[in-house]
Amino acid sequence: MSAKRKTVVGVIFGGRSVEHDVSVVTGQQVMRAFDPERYEVVPVYINRDGRWYTGEPLLELKNFKDEITSYKGVESAILSPSVEHHGLIVNPTAGRFDKSRVVRLDVVFPAIHGTHGEDGTLQGLLELADIPYVGCGVLASAVANDKIMTKIVLSQQGVPIVEGVSFSRAEWQEAPDKVISHIVHELQYPVFIKPATLGSSIGIGRANDETMLRAYIDVATNLDRLVLVESAVTNAVEINCAVMGNGLDIRASVLEQPVSWEEFLTYEEKYLRGGQGMKSAERLIPAPISAELTEQIQQMAVKAFRAVDGRGTARVDFLLKPESGEIYLNELNTLPGSLAFYLWQEEGLSPREVVEQLVQLARDAHAEKRRNTYNYQTNLLEVAAARGLKGVKGAKTRAKNPV
Repeated sequence: MSAKRKTVVGVIFGGRSVEHDVSVVTGQQVMRAFDPERYEVVPVYINRDGRWYTGEPLLELKNFKDEITSYKGVESAILSPSVEHHGLIVNPTAGRFDKSRVVRLDVVFPAIHGTHGEDGTLQGLLELADIPYVGCGVLASAVANDKIMTKIVLSQQGVPIVEGVSFSRAEWQEAPDKVISHIVHELQYPVFIKPATLGSSIGIGRANDETMLRAYIDVATNLDRLVLVESAVTNAVEINCAVMGNGLDIRASVLEQPVSWEEFLTYEEKYLRGGQGMKSAERLIPAPISAELTEQIQQMAVKAFRAVDGRGTARVDFLLKPESGEIYLNELNTLPGSLAFYLWQEEGLSPREVVEQLVQLARDAHAEKRRNTYNYQTNLLEVAAARGLKGVKGAKTRAKNPV
């Protein structure tokens, strides 16, 4: 009897994003979590310039200390949008003496944070290729990646959010005094300034006066086209909750309270203090809050995830004022750092079990999508060919009685 074929999983990491390095770490954690007896992991690395590569050296994090793409065994690749290939084309521009080849993928595990990966763009490519993929779909990824759009959607669903003001880079460059005036009129200091579509605390600043506000807006507009300024929720603690599932079957994890020595959890605290991403940050698990507040936050996390039509997994970050019990949703991360492995471990799930469940959820979502009808044939082309384009609805016609 032949051995059961392994499931081929393409893990995509890196990317053309300011969160490139974080993504490399996440990708390595994901690849390491898979059971080698059941899964064949195909590493897919996108460098800072947007070029795609695959090859065995990409499986080792230590190799990224050097120019990884120059390693023997690392080859250029592209993910084909054609359903014919259903995976990677390796050496796509091969010449006369080299051959390109296709590596078929059963499922793709995106591990790219932020721009060009977590924002729906990569998900759209995978939809075209008709390959099952882990995590949120195009819409949920795009909405959740945009802090401004997330606020709009969640407020419509009755999820409490922090009051904020948004504006574009063009508005700031054209009339900075007008933007400042609007912010001061709507909000009170201190405020947080955030690039709208970045994560990992990159580009975020806290301003206590106009001088700091202007300086941090300049930073944010260099990183993103849209900027969000929010009121600081004072005397609050951060509480995070991971969610996992599809449709009506979504579960929430144990809660955590990150411990920060700064006014907010910085990039350095998240990723540089211990070298293992969010997993290394100091935290209290479970969060030291009441059972009632715990259940309320868990229910709110699931509600927010459903509001954006989420699937797979996410980490939902909240701000809690312990004295009053007020809760505000701060961010919804569709690709949380370390995949929130540390939270699911508290629920009795190992990293191996988490990635296996996420792959199954991806396949379930793909099977649900296949229930849709896409091939809808009519005689429109035959009729259009017989009548000519003038007979097609919307074509210009001459007046019957021109004056």
